[in-house]
Amino acid sequence: MTARTLMLQGTASHAGKTVLAAALCRSYARRGLRVAPFKAQNIALNSFVTADSGEMGRAQVYQARAAGLEPHVDMNPVLLKPSSDATSQVVVMGRPVRHMSVSEYQAYQPEVWPVVTAAFERLRSDCDLVILEGAGSSAEVNLRGRDIVNMRMALHACSPVLLVGDIDLGGVFASLLGHVELFTAEERALVAGFVINKFRCEASQLDSGIEVLLERTGVPTLGVVPWLEAWSGEEEDSVALGAGGRRLRPDAPLQIAVIRLPFISNFTDVDALLREPDVGVRYATAPPDLEGAAAIVLPGSKSTIADLDWLVRTGLAAAVRAAAAAGTPVVGVCGGYQMLGRRILDPEHVESSRHAVDGLGLLDAETTFTAEKRTVRAEGAVASPGPLGAPGAQVAGYEIHMGRTALGPAAAPLLRLRAGAPAGTGVGGQHLDGAVAGNVCGSYLHGLFDHPELRAAFLGGLRAARGLAPPPPADPSSDDLDRLADHVESHLDMDTLDTLVGIRT
Repeated sequence: MTARTLMLQGTASHAGKTVLAAALCRSYARRGLRVAPFKAQNIALNSFVTADSGEMGRAQVYQARAAGLEPHVDMNPVLLKPSSDATSQVVVMGRPVRHMSVSEYQAYQPEVWPVVTAAFERLRSDCDLVILEGAGSSAEVNLRGRDIVNMRMALHACSPVLLVGDIDLGGVFASLLGHVELFTAEERALVAGFVINKFRCEASQLDSGIEVLLERTGVPTLGVVPWLEAWSGEEEDSVALGAGGRRLRPDAPLQIAVIRLPFISNFTDVDALLREPDVGVRYATAPPDLEGAAAIVLPGSKSTIADLDWLVRTGLAAAVRAAAAAGTPVVGVCGGYQMLGRRILDPEHVESSRHAVDGLGLLDAETTFTAEKRTVRAEGAVASPGPLGAPGAQVAGYEIHMGRTALGPAAAPLLRLRAGAPAGTGVGGQHLDGAVAGNVCGSYLHGLFDHPELRAAFLGGLRAARGLAPPPPADPSSDDLDRLADHVESHLDMDTLDTLVGIRT
């Protein structure tokens, strides 16, 4: 049986397509259907490693979890990872192809389109329902001839489309109406309903605007979804962080400062810290943002050398060194780990035209960039004492990096890991990862704070240093995805959606 389809497109980036798609994946999955998410092309620096060592966008991983499925690269066949203002690394079916400029990628798209449709057809042949997601605005007429993720994909799948507008940004009625008027007649015929997202007031205030939309387009509004407070789901990319600093739970007693790098990647590594009620996260863009922080996290980067230059220009490099010297724990992840070392070498010019740059010098380590990307899941334990706790604390996560780091005598290995087979090698086994020296440590392992034991060890040390008692344990049975699905179901016309996709459960 060929699966039914439903597609969510948006009037802009960050309109809520990813979250609504995840809610619908959970909603239909818990009604007994086999549901799969699909996004033809993702532009994001938040990525994940699958069980077979493929790389894909974390947004579709979140949606797969909502659907109760193991993530697979068929759900996100093309991932673009920006590495500068003009180039991106192109990842196809979980494997890096090469870095391309915009024009190079546009020329490459006819070659990748059959790969995209084949991945979609494999999903459709194995499911009852596929929830597709578009990207950005779906009415960019200048991109229509090169679109592989919005209306072209909807036309290929013959899928009804829900057009999502973000009222929190303002101009939602103009955006929805303008999109429909810019669609071709063939595209317009697929638009089955509007969804107004992130509303913060009485829905009845929108009635007159909704009536105008119906009169002008013939398309009904199938729901007004209110803002969901204290939601803790997955963000697709750093658009959610804004250009400057951002504070989450600013009054929490334990404040973790996360450096908001220009090319920040996998910033979701710190999301698990917010599962603890006494922890707040601040995204730091200037030295004052580090003041009073219980710990500093230097996250991943898709352009480590460029972001290291930015740290120096902004004064954050000196501020991080000063905080470390004063005893503040500093944790680097992936690119952040590389920055903490003495030097970064780039003999093959993988990232830049420079052969070598100085790091922050907080770890006795030297990184050499190579063209081979390592993508692997791993689990293990802390090997040496430091900010992540005593030896033996359990940890699990995944590696995505193109550098190899060698330690000097003044640094000890941080983790002892058991890995699956890295992409393209067929070889697994044990290995040492990361480095630690006193209150500074770094690791290549993304997702390390997701492991409850490692997170407890890290935060336990911070609490002890400040004389704070641990908070009551969270309810292990709580599931924010179920809360999200309940919220969306209560504000969308689910009967009409069931009819649209031809499913009655």
